[in-house]
Amino acid sequence: MIERTLSRLVNGFAAVGLVISPLAAAAQEAPDAGGLNLPRTLSVLGQNDPNLRKPTAVVNGQIITGTDVDQRTALVLAASKGQIEGEELQRLRTQVLRNLIDETLQIQEAKAQEIEVSQAEVDQTYARVAAQNFGQNVQAMDEYLARIGSSPASLKRQILGELSWQRLLRRNVAPFINVSAEEVNEMMARLEASRGTEEYRLGEIWMAATPENREQVVENMRKIMEQLRQGGSFVGYARQFSESSTAAAGGDLGFVRLEMLPSELAVAARQMQVGQLVGPIENSGGFSVLALIDKKAVLMADARDAVLSLKQISLEFAPGTTEAEAQAGLQKFVAGVGQMRGCGSADEVAAAMGATVASSDGIVLRSLPEQIQSMLLDLQIGQTTPPFGGLEEGVSVLMLCGRDDPQDANAPSFDDLMSQLEDDRINKRAQRYLRDLRNDAVIEYN
Repeated sequence: MIERTLSRLVNGFAAVGLVISPLAAAAQEAPDAGGLNLPRTLSVLGQNDPNLRKPTAVVNGQIITGTDVDQRTALVLAASKGQIEGEELQRLRTQVLRNLIDETLQIQEAKAQEIEVSQAEVDQTYARVAAQNFGQNVQAMDEYLARIGSSPASLKRQILGELSWQRLLRRNVAPFINVSAEEVNEMMARLEASRGTEEYRLGEIWMAATPENREQVVENMRKIMEQLRQGGSFVGYARQFSESSTAAAGGDLGFVRLEMLPSELAVAARQMQVGQLVGPIENSGGFSVLALIDKKAVLMADARDAVLSLKQISLEFAPGTTEAEAQAGLQKFVAGVGQMRGCGSADEVAAAMGATVASSDGIVLRSLPEQIQSMLLDLQIGQTTPPFGGLEEGVSVLMLCGRDDPQDANAPSFDDLMSQLEDDRINKRAQRYLRDLRNDAVIEYN
């Protein structure tokens, strides 16, 4: 989110006067134009300034330019592995413009309420994002954004908008949210009564809809679903498109029980498998796309929280190895792994057949890819997974050398549940707050 100067601009643009500007004397002969019928003397009607960009929208006097839309759209395109072109790209740009308008309203409201976010704070957050993605190299982040057609300023404005809105809600909404001790105690009792039932970690992209724009919102959500199924980043799309307060967290709702969700979402989530996407689902005055990130039993130990010690035994194929040669090598590799007698003999046997061994301790099973989790879940100490890999990357097996199983989970604390209920109510108030800002805004479109 870029910080823009909040100068008041004249609504609309002055009409461009008719300018007569001969480019050549009448007596000159017209140059050869390759068959084009051009006059000897040109009269230019208006000024053609390539450095002038007309606004896409003016929000309470503040300009959003086509460049702003281009650079923010580039961030979304970079988060999506699929190609977005034609009408779909135009729909994306339309949604990005809506997001920028909301973002502008949030920043303007924070400033009107004398809530300041310093440039130093924005830069610090930007540096943290760069550290997560490019080590400590902020310049590499700058160069990446320029390479994809965006800019550091565009991302910093997004950061500014999020920080401004969070502080505005913290001051103007959160203090007026009341959750009683009785409500929390009732929730704790229900939680204990539901011990052993499943809770779901969900990601959500939510967009508000009115009777007037309902069909357009549904179409936008369907296009988002298509991009996500083609490998687009759910977190990236949630940050750019979701109108819920969880957008800043990439749409992550955390672990929730189905009775805490709107009935429409609860019905869908109950039928989902981990990694599955569903949507658009109509609920709460809008539509949602859901992603099931994980699920577990309430207040029960989850085997996927086990901490493992593993050895990876790998065999690489030389360049030029044929498929038949690889199959023969795989059979020898499997036979060699079968001769291992636990982790103590793995290194010796692997060396004898030209394989390598890598050891790793303290791995939480849940952090591994879903397919690997399934293979390791029921292994005993000293056993190996089936081989996996291919001709180019080689083949590997994982051997289980140790497992620390988790204990039964404890119920969340009183304060945790209090915070969860407060966050839910703040989210609902935030949606109404932004709707009111839209209703009161003076917005002009180019």
